[in-house]
Amino acid sequence: MNQHFSRRQFFAGSVATVAGLAVARSAMAALPEPVTHTSVDTAPPLLPETGRPYQPVVTLNGWTLPWRMRNGVKEFHLVAEPVVREMTPGFQVNMWGYNGQSPGPTIEVVEGDRVRIFVTNKLPEHTSVHWHGQRLPNGMDGVGGLTQAQIPVGKTYLYEFEARRPGTFMYHPHADEMVQMAMGMMGFWVTHPKHPDPYIGPVDRDFCFLLNAFDVEPGSKTPKVNTMTDFNVWSWNSRIFPGIDSLNVRQGDRVRIRVGNLTMTNHPIHLHGHEFLVTGTDGGPTPPSSRWYEVTTDVAVGQMRQIEFIADEPGDWALHCHKSHHTMGAMGHAVPTMIGVDHRGLVRQIQKVVPDYMLMGERGMADMGEMAMPLPDNTAPMMTGTGPFGPLEMGGMFTVLKVRKDQAPGDYRDPGWYPHPAGTVAYEYLTDESMPPPEPAHAPAAAGGSAARRPQAADSLPTVRKPSHQGGH
Repeated sequence: MNQHFSRRQFFAGSVATVAGLAVARSAMAALPEPVTHTSVDTAPPLLPETGRPYQPVVTLNGWTLPWRMRNGVKEFHLVAEPVVREMTPGFQVNMWGYNGQSPGPTIEVVEGDRVRIFVTNKLPEHTSVHWHGQRLPNGMDGVGGLTQAQIPVGKTYLYEFEARRPGTFMYHPHADEMVQMAMGMMGFWVTHPKHPDPYIGPVDRDFCFLLNAFDVEPGSKTPKVNTMTDFNVWSWNSRIFPGIDSLNVRQGDRVRIRVGNLTMTNHPIHLHGHEFLVTGTDGGPTPPSSRWYEVTTDVAVGQMRQIEFIADEPGDWALHCHKSHHTMGAMGHAVPTMIGVDHRGLVRQIQKVVPDYMLMGERGMADMGEMAMPLPDNTAPMMTGTGPFGPLEMGGMFTVLKVRKDQAPGDYRDPGWYPHPAGTVAYEYLTDESMPPPEPAHAPAAAGGSAARRPQAADSLPTVRKPSHQGGH
């Protein structure tokens, strides 16, 4: 994890008087210098050098925005601007974001902090920033036209309020929301507790990421902002597998993962090999009496879920959305199912007209994980990724939790693939050819002593046609 901040020094000088929300040109010299970040790697946690102490989070394939302390106020500078985000190697997308990236940087503060946020608009249209889930004065809520005037192009507005309750929040525009959020404008906000909280326990590792989705035609580079449900790029922090970094922890660590959903559908987030507790929502930490163990938690639209667990099982454990199309790359949703179709004699005839025609799908789609078929420029494969045992056949919202006994405290580097102890990996069962094959298992007799119903003959089975188009997820 390398940090590639443009860490220009914050300007010194006295605070200029700000009339209303708009910052006058004469006051610009008092603004904190905007900090940008261009790397797609997961940045190390940003330890607080000023203000109240806290244990920082690690933003998956993201970073935390530095601040300036000024007369006891924590000052940040967000710049809304067009950006180019690499979603995975070889696939870049034109987005809108903040401070050089989409999503924007994570903002970390402490309960009780006085926070001042300068927002400069470098978009081609007006914008605003809504502080999703925060308790604050109504005029700071960021709903353009309702609680404030829109931030015009080229102008800087100021938001100021107290971080009144600990928890995990988000920020995003409330201006031309369909377009601006579809282009990637969003970010995470974490308010750490000021004092020990009975509902917020200490952890060894604290991760966060946002769920977002885009509709990018293969070969193109700009999302289709009018799409309502039929997205084809499902991402975590605007990254897709294998471009999503792994979560690397030490065996025995208590791990917290905060997940926010700003897509147009729900996502059941599933962790392999461990059980977890949902310890927080948008409304704050959950009372211990309301918690129960799960391996999957559903994160609805506009919601946040915070899970915690003890990483006591060593290995490489999958972490992913359990909607199967959300762990794949871009695909044609209107492609008919070809399983079982007899193509004999047909392929050569088609290749006379279309020489590059390839047969696929008659046995399923697993072959896509191994094919080296050419793709349109700037397109991610539908199924991709290679693990220690071959093709992973994944994409989209998928990554790996890597639990290692020898991972040092505070070390977030990727330890590589897990070295399985001898005798602990599934293997091919080989029979002794001199022995007769085992008898197939039979279902027990049905109630009343009658024999179990025999399977129907193939020619008597009903024919089912699978719909060729799915209108949503």
